[in-house]
Amino acid sequence: MFKKFIMLEWKAFFRSASFAKNLALKILMILGAIYFAVMFVGLGFLAFYGLKDNFPDPLYVINKYLIYYFVMDLVIRLLLQKIPVMNIRPLLTFPIKSSTIVNFSLGKTYLSFFNIVHGFLFVPFSIILLVEGYDVMSVLLWHLSITALLFINNFLNILLNNKDNLFIIGFVILAAFGLSQYYQLFDVTQYTVHFFDALFHTKWMFLIPILVLVGLYYITFNFFKSNLYLDAGLASKHDIAKTENLTWLNQFGVLGTFLKNDIKLIKRNKRSKTTVIMSVMFLFYGLLFFSNAIEGYDNPVMHMFGGVFVSGGFLITFGQFVPSWDSAYYPLMMTQNISYINYLSSKWWLMVIATGVTTVLASFYLYFGLHGYLMIVVGAIYNIGVNSHLVLLGGAYTKTPIDLASSKGAFGDKKAYNVKTLLISLPQLLLPMALYSAGHYLISPNAGLAFVALAGILGFAFKDKAFTLIERIYKSEKYATLESYKQKSA
Repeated sequence: MFKKFIMLEWKAFFRSASFAKNLALKILMILGAIYFAVMFVGLGFLAFYGLKDNFPDPLYVINKYLIYYFVMDLVIRLLLQKIPVMNIRPLLTFPIKSSTIVNFSLGKTYLSFFNIVHGFLFVPFSIILLVEGYDVMSVLLWHLSITALLFINNFLNILLNNKDNLFIIGFVILAAFGLSQYYQLFDVTQYTVHFFDALFHTKWMFLIPILVLVGLYYITFNFFKSNLYLDAGLASKHDIAKTENLTWLNQFGVLGTFLKNDIKLIKRNKRSKTTVIMSVMFLFYGLLFFSNAIEGYDNPVMHMFGGVFVSGGFLITFGQFVPSWDSAYYPLMMTQNISYINYLSSKWWLMVIATGVTTVLASFYLYFGLHGYLMIVVGAIYNIGVNSHLVLLGGAYTKTPIDLASSKGAFGDKKAYNVKTLLISLPQLLLPMALYSAGHYLISPNAGLAFVALAGILGFAFKDKAFTLIERIYKSEKYATLESYKQKSA
């Protein structure tokens, strides 16, 4: 029966109306997978020989920090890993055991890239351990335990799928552990290292992750089997409509109407909520730059790069998909007497408000010095004056319909990028870096800040002219956009 399921999946792929697009995407994904595989193999060698020069037992160091590896793996899975599914409804009319369908669906998850890629790290590392004279049985049992823990993450991701709050909790826990250890407040690795080290030195310890894995598979299997009915887990979900007036926005006229629509969209839909979560993550991205934790980021120009990112998280993640957020009802909007200027202004004000709020929340960067926080402030000015216009301009060429009920594509969409959008996106980060670099190295660091802030102020001063140009482009792309939104995204 599994062979027949595989044949059905194969035929579904080749007979799909979007076969050419999917094939091209698969080829790009394979190339990307090869790149990451090579990187992980190199990391497997570096993990041992890079540590051997400074530590007597590299394996102990690896075991000490494995807790971060597994937590980060789970967080990434919750955010990016898709759950393989089958078109189950037609199969329920055939004499096929429900356990067979569930086992095949769960079995597909074993072949996920998020599981396979770890092998390119731990297999070479385990081979190196054997070559270096570590006990053969201990290495094999340790490797088996690590593999079991990775598959535990796989099933946890399935059970916790679509629970955005858990992703936030996981990310916060990871950040809290990392920061507390960096500032020597609490070192969680002092406790977790005993467990991972015991997986190597105590032969029977491998049974713990194996038994947990078996238990999780049993739980996951029963969960899906119990919902494998048309009137249960496969039933269509119907949300209860909620009324929100937001009457305080009425004072802004037509602009207020659009703002109310955008606020409701963000609060009610999964994809937009995921975007807000991503913008919060951007807020902490600057820690990589201003804490000097990474040597390559420890220079003034890269600090400016971080400053733009910290304050521009929502602007970048939300603005790149204007007007795609409204793709479900965009054709209806275009039949109304709606001014593009008012429509674009509502999006602009939403990004400006979010940028201002983010800049205030980022005030904790004052811990790293006043100059570092000023970089975030001038980055916010640049985002408001220049990048807000650029993302709106890029949106005219995106033409990607968005499924608001899904968090898929939180980082972007494969169809959203083309030559025009890429060219428009270059000044968003490269120009403030170039301006700051010119002022910093030719005059002084404060002059660099002034150059970036001046660019933002000039962009704000010429806002009306910029909006006139953007409106003209949106009108010229109107019918191509409408045609694109008629197509169902794959």
